Amino acid sequence: MFRRGALSHPTCFLLSLAMLFLSQMEARSLNPCVEVIPNVTYRCMELNLSGVPAEIPPSIQNLDLSFNPLKSLGSNYFSAVSALRFLDLTRCHIQTIADYAFEDLHNLLTLILTGNPLWHLGPTAFHGLTSLQRLVAVEMNISSLADLPIGNLHTLQELNMGKNHVDSLKLPKYFSSLAFLQFLNLHSNRISSISRGDLDVLQGEKGANLTLVLSINDIKYIQPGAFAGIHLRELSLRSCFENSGVMKACIQGLAGLQVHRLVLGEFRNIGRVEDFSNGLLDGLCQVQVQEFVLIHFQKFCNGTDTLFDCLVNTSTIRLLNIFLNQVTAVPASRVQQLECKLCKFIEVPAKKLSSFKDLRVLRITKSKYLTGFLQQFQDLPNLETLDLSENRLSFIQCCSFHLAGTPKLKHLNLSFNSIISLSGGFNVKELVSLDLQHSKLNGVGSLPVFLSLGKLVYLDISYTSTHVISQYVFCGLESLQVLKMAGNSFQENNLDNIFMNLTQLLTLDVSSCNLMQVSLSTFASLHKLQELNISHNKLLTFDPLAYVPLQALTVLDISSNQLTVLTKTLESLPSRLVCLDLSDNLLDCSCSHLSFLEWAKEHRDLLRSPERVLCHSPEHVKNVSVLNFDLSSCRLSAALVATSVGMSLAGALFLFLIYKYYFNLYYGLVLLSGCRRYAERDDTYDAFVIHSSKDNDWVREELVETLEGGMPPFHLCLHYRDFTPGVPIASSIIQEGFLSSRKVIAVISNHFLESKWCSFEFEIAQSWQFVEGKAGIVLIVLEDVDKVLLRRRLGLSRYLRRNTYLEWKDREISRHLFWRQLRTALLHGKT
Repeated sequence: MFRRGALSHPTCFLLSLAMLFLSQMEARSLNPCVEVIPNVTYRCMELNLSGVPAEIPPSIQNLDLSFNPLKSLGSNYFSAVSALRFLDLTRCHIQTIADYAFEDLHNLLTLILTGNPLWHLGPTAFHGLTSLQRLVAVEMNISSLADLPIGNLHTLQELNMGKNHVDSLKLPKYFSSLAFLQFLNLHSNRISSISRGDLDVLQGEKGANLTLVLSINDIKYIQPGAFAGIHLRELSLRSCFENSGVMKACIQGLAGLQVHRLVLGEFRNIGRVEDFSNGLLDGLCQVQVQEFVLIHFQKFCNGTDTLFDCLVNTSTIRLLNIFLNQVTAVPASRVQQLECKLCKFIEVPAKKLSSFKDLRVLRITKSKYLTGFLQQFQDLPNLETLDLSENRLSFIQCCSFHLAGTPKLKHLNLSFNSIISLSGGFNVKELVSLDLQHSKLNGVGSLPVFLSLGKLVYLDISYTSTHVISQYVFCGLESLQVLKMAGNSFQENNLDNIFMNLTQLLTLDVSSCNLMQVSLSTFASLHKLQELNISHNKLLTFDPLAYVPLQALTVLDISSNQLTVLTKTLESLPSRLVCLDLSDNLLDCSCSHLSFLEWAKEHRDLLRSPERVLCHSPEHVKNVSVLNFDLSSCRLSAALVATSVGMSLAGALFLFLIYKYYFNLYYGLVLLSGCRRYAERDDTYDAFVIHSSKDNDWVREELVETLEGGMPPFHLCLHYRDFTPGVPIASSIIQEGFLSSRKVIAVISNHFLESKWCSFEFEIAQSWQFVEGKAGIVLIVLEDVDKVLLRRRLGLSRYLRRNTYLEWKDREISRHLFWRQLRTALLHGKT
């Protein structure tokens, strides 16, 4: 056996490490969950829990218990957290859910049960969930919809049963009581056939708001009439058919269906139907569809003749990622919106698409194959929006010829293409918005190509390699309100009077244009302008007089230029300005610009990102915030300095010497007093607290409240509370502090290191420790203290080895260990 007092140093070290590890494990067990929002949201993932932790408050609303081995949910399992609104039980190995397991959760809105190998579910398991809106039961080994006892969930809006073993779409009668159900997801199940009567509970308008997802089921047969009389909001049948023959037959089985949105096609990584053959969609002639979506068909070579045959009454058609390179036949139809995204057109099929006489919106986007626009849109009297963005179009003489048959066109988007020549001008008189950004433009900058666009409100020609050399570029744009032309260039890098006729302009962006100057007459006509972005240029000066006409301006961004100061009369800035961005400039903070520095401090609320408004010169204040610049250093006159220096030099020197030796004197007296009065100590207090007055909040709210209000209670000596009024501070430190306390607690912070009184008290404490011959100092180092400065200022390295040394970190486990170690240190020697 080990004899008392015979433990070696290595053994003690190992035991201390073991105690520390056990204490950390104990702290983790006391509060294992993460408190995301105090008393509202807790995250308890992967903590090996077998139930709801006892420390979870009853007021909690959101609880994540996923990936814990709960295994079984008994009756009233969550009675202690009855206020829950969100509960996640993903992959908790739950095999049994007893009757009334969720009885107390009357406020629960979302319940997630994903990935639990369920083998028993009580018939009244979901009773009590009177507010439930969303139930996720993915991967739960459910074989039939009838096995899910949810007929009492009258408020349910979403039911997700993906990746189960459901082999029939037969909807139980209880579905008729789910009046608010909007989303039923049965993807990746085992449904192979759909028969008459399976959807009888949805007859009429009962399913008009329901989205039914049957994607990734191996459907081989849909009995004709199975969907007759059914109204759905959306039906998704992606990757459901093994070949085009099965797909064609099953689509015919949809006869009688009325659906707002029908989604057919494949997934990118699950391609089953090899080819889109003629007549594949013939069955849709017996289906009423408002919006048809066809997704991801790679082989679409010979099947376009019948593509639109049965979609004549459809209002919206979306073709996404379809290998469609031509449109061979388009019957007369009522299609109002056609979208072809990621299709394989080589040329804009303007002539064929002109057959859609009712077309209002046409989008052909994101095709790396689309390079030509040679045809003309003919007789599209209702077309209002044409989006040809993010292709590789390259064409000349845009766009009067191409758009001759679109008299009502209002919105044109040709952005993110290759080369577009505007030398032919526009003759689209109803155009309201025109987006050409990130397409290389020819003809803009030297010719008034927008003369006929008198109704244009929005124009974006940003990053179009436009070089403006003519002041008549924007002639004809009398109604323009938004002009974006960032990333272009101007003659001689000068922003001249090119906006003279844009009297209705509200927003102007000329950022990143290599501008070096702004003429005084540039904004003379822009009396209604509200937002101006002139950032990321090379402006060397800012003359407020150039901005005088902008009296309606509210936002001005002149960041990332080369401005050194705002000169002349700052009062000339628009009176309505609420946001000014001066960040990332080369601001000069010398005293010669005192008026600007004063103005910046007075208008700090006006500045956006004030932390980035930094001094660039002089060198000694570089990267100092303008708002933190010391204005007093500039306000003393030379005469006043000369006079005051002569009169106060002697006095200052005298006071400095007294101040310096004042501490040394008291230091000696303390040593003498300590040797003389060591036997007279009364130990009134458990500890005398040395701290900076700027750390009062932490001392009162954390240290005093925890130690004096805890068990056992400690009595602390605090200068602001326990020192006798009228007694010199140094005497109080000695008599009422050190001579009346068993221990000394030093709260080390950046403020402590800057305080001479704190340094004085700490020197006395070290000397007193030497007099008593024992370690009586407890050091508490707050967060963010510079450790290098700590050792240099106080020479702490030799004391940290001899005294209790604690670091305060405001984290739950760290706080627990901190208070236990501090109490242990203070209990040493206490009766």
